[in-house]
Amino acid sequence: MWKKLSQAWHIKELRNSIIFVLLMLVIFRVAAHIPVPGVDPQGLKQYLAGNQILGLLNIFSGGTLENFSIAMLGVAPYITSSIIFQLLQMVVPRLEELKKEGESGQQKIQMWTRLATIPLAVLQSFGLIKLLQSSQANILPNLTNFSFWSIIITTTAGTVFLMWIGELITEKRIGNGISLLIFAGIIAALPRVLQTAAINYSAQDFYTYLLFFGVAIGTIVGVVAINEAQRNIPVNYAKRLIGSKSFGGSSSYLPLRINTAGVIPIIFAISLILFPPMIAQFFVNGSGMLATISQFTITLFNNQFFYSSAYFLLVFGFTYFYTAIIFQPEKVAENLQRQGGFIPGIRPGKETEQYLGKVMNRLVFSGATFLGLIAVLPFILQAATGMQALAVGGTSLLIVVSVAIDIARQIEAQITLHEYSS
Repeated sequence: MWKKLSQAWHIKELRNSIIFVLLMLVIFRVAAHIPVPGVDPQGLKQYLAGNQILGLLNIFSGGTLENFSIAMLGVAPYITSSIIFQLLQMVVPRLEELKKEGESGQQKIQMWTRLATIPLAVLQSFGLIKLLQSSQANILPNLTNFSFWSIIITTTAGTVFLMWIGELITEKRIGNGISLLIFAGIIAALPRVLQTAAINYSAQDFYTYLLFFGVAIGTIVGVVAINEAQRNIPVNYAKRLIGSKSFGGSSSYLPLRINTAGVIPIIFAISLILFPPMIAQFFVNGSGMLATISQFTITLFNNQFFYSSAYFLLVFGFTYFYTAIIFQPEKVAENLQRQGGFIPGIRPGKETEQYLGKVMNRLVFSGATFLGLIAVLPFILQAATGMQALAVGGTSLLIVVSVAIDIARQIEAQITLHEYSS
């Protein structure tokens, strides 16, 4: 590991990219500590500590919600917009055609995704302010109409700013920019979490803390194992005669990873599971059937069993969904056939496509089940021990480990590319 880091640092281009990414993360953390005026910080922290859903949103935003900062929404609206457009690509013919156009089409979809982020940020900011106003913690005292809309405009601009930073980081190929922002927020909160755990520790909690430590180690080992696990499909290349010379005839393999989607399913799942109860908060104080449905939705999502089940199913489903976007068997089979490659015992073309799809579905089932179980295991332990930190810690570890593996893999790929170039 240290050898790879040393190699990366001695490559000027890669070193500049790393420094740039670190600088962007520092700017993000500075923005996360610039509060919006007129907020009671102590009341907000107490309210977040007692609200499981908003506690997860605080982690998802990189800790910006806890400070009610100008970037309190984090990158959640951008991720929600990305989910919407990826779903639309499967049902809207125009978007499907743009996707097939290659880089130019992807740029148009990306532009629409950015534009859709703005109204989503306004909606989410509006919802959070109304939610905090309706609480009994008196978090936003003396909020005027001018202050109300100033907060919405400021926080929306903060989301756009973070979206821009995330895309700049992604361009440096050190990791996914959006994931890195969430990663930085979790890491920044770690010293405070450890300090709180040390202050609240007592001798009778020894076995509970030991259990939490064991879950943390098990989560790290499990996520590393799943991210690194892959099945190698053997591929042979037929010999070709050009004149009197023979080309090809080599053997290779096609690596299929168990967890092709990485940490994206977790981020998507958290983004989506926070949406229904937040929308329900708008109408809970109304009257009639709408208020009844809203109250039922909030009560339902506060139910530990339902919340954990929904979280598991979303992680499971998004793993399949995102893998289907990244890995397309028909294109892989077409490329193999074009290059004269074939899988032993499988005919090129349609049969190869069906075989690869079947194998990938089995691999994804294992990976999706594992990710879902790791995501909900801390909730099970929380129910057994009564410690809120366990639920938060599991999700945090899952994101941190997955992003760290992705960063290491991309840096290693750039080192290898530089060695070939030189």
